[in-house]
Amino acid sequence: MSASPATTEPIPGVSPDIYSAADFQAVSEIVYRAVGIVLQQGKAMLVYSRLAPLVRQAGCVTFSRYIELIRSDADELNRAVASLTTNHTFFYREAHHFEHLRREARPRLLAKLGDRQPVRLWSAGCSSGEETWSMVMTLLGPERQVGLNLMRSDLRVLASDVAPHAIAKAEAGVYAEKEVQPVPEDLRKAWARIEGGNVSMSDAIRSIVRFRLLNLLGDWPMKGQFDVIFCRNVMIYFDNPTKERLVQRFVDALVPGGFLYIGHSERVTGPAQRQLDLVGPTIYQRSAA
Repeated sequence: MSASPATTEPIPGVSPDIYSAADFQAVSEIVYRAVGIVLQQGKAMLVYSRLAPLVRQAGCVTFSRYIELIRSDADELNRAVASLTTNHTFFYREAHHFEHLRREARPRLLAKLGDRQPVRLWSAGCSSGEETWSMVMTLLGPERQVGLNLMRSDLRVLASDVAPHAIAKAEAGVYAEKEVQPVPEDLRKAWARIEGGNVSMSDAIRSIVRFRLLNLLGDWPMKGQFDVIFCRNVMIYFDNPTKERLVQRFVDALVPGGFLYIGHSERVTGPAQRQLDLVGPTIYQRSAA
């Protein structure tokens, strides 16, 4: 394991009777084992600020008691992990990915649907949903009737995250009007509606998306393969062995010729490189063979 090294230094401004360096180390190890996130030493205050409300709510008084709780209570562990998960994202983030999806992937996917073959997309680490809805609108396109016809085909989108609060916001599909501005206007007009200063995703596009709680390091219940997987700015929290194992699982979950989109600061390393071709900035395609 490559989580934070142990330290005996006190946490500035916090009584060690309440939250100590040993407590931070214990949290780091628990979170690493649970979801693969590496909490470096510089994150000690972030852990304190995110977990302190949960410590109070649980009536534990000290972090050491709360740590005992999350070691024995899976639901509380999930709440702790969710509180430590960073969910910052926005519509059309890394716009070149959606341009590639529109220009290169979409024609292939429409051809498959036209041949009555299933098409599956996955937003892995969907956070609050901006990525997912950007994917869906891009795939369906600006012509509403064309998109509605596609939805009658065997088309499904999976959106997953480890944080329940993120999934709840993503599934609600309601955002401030200014948040949706990066989406091309023709797509917004086709697939979203303005309601009192907010923008809601239309009922039509909601029908093809399934939101699920999923730990990427755990078991995946999905049986079939995907044509497109987006997993962006998630692997930056993992160490290299974890990233390499995860990328290999993504490759195995892709159909030959399928596309994997990762974050701008992420890179594919390890054995999976042999099965992926770099076809654009942080865009990979599974080899046909």
